[in-house]
Amino acid sequence: MFVVLFGATGMVGHGVLTALLEDPSIDGVTAISRRSSGRRHLKLREVMHQDFTRYDELDDVFAAAEATLFCLGTPSVGLSEPQYKRITQDFAVAAATAARRSNPDGLFVYISANRADSASRTMWIRVKGRAEEALTALHSRVFILRPGFIRPRRGARPATRAQRVVYTILTPFYPLIKRLYPAQFTTTDAIGRAVLAVLRAPGSVPPRLDNPLINEIATREGSRNG
Repeated sequence: MFVVLFGATGMVGHGVLTALLEDPSIDGVTAISRRSSGRRHLKLREVMHQDFTRYDELDDVFAAAEATLFCLGTPSVGLSEPQYKRITQDFAVAAATAARRSNPDGLFVYISANRADSASRTMWIRVKGRAEEALTALHSRVFILRPGFIRPRRGARPATRAQRVVYTILTPFYPLIKRLYPAQFTTTDAIGRAVLAVLRAPGSVPPRLDNPLINEIATREGSRNG
């Protein structure tokens, strides 16, 4: 299977890319990004691209892929709603449009967020919810993952300095957070394994995977492979 990946340089994208590169069922990954991930692998091809609202010149890339994985995201802190919407929703819709145009039967996997709700009073939750609705209306084979608090693993780390500071502070408290809020806690490894499960057997999973189901599927995938 060949896939297109957005967000390979981010924390979640790193976890998903690691899972893809390690899995023998994945033949190739084309990462579309503004900058290189710095990773080298026989299965990885990186395409540098600047305008995430237009992909006309990449039709052949989408046509060759059986799935497009959108892990691109950004913290909402310091951004207006239009700015956050552009990255979170508009970029995703543009990618899904290009993927559907080039390969209508392909899968589109979108990494959303826990409690995403288009009617929420909280800006980032509202935008994520509207992105989910827009993608679902646009593409008939959309799968949405809604992780909660994400622990980075195996080299994954937040993209911004502010996020890295926060995660460094929280590191000693991971066991406590997981014990107190197990249904809201996951890891980049678990998200990667859940994405693989969607790719392998899309008919066996629901179109929306909330955090507990992400962990359940990831545990099952780990047992199957281990």
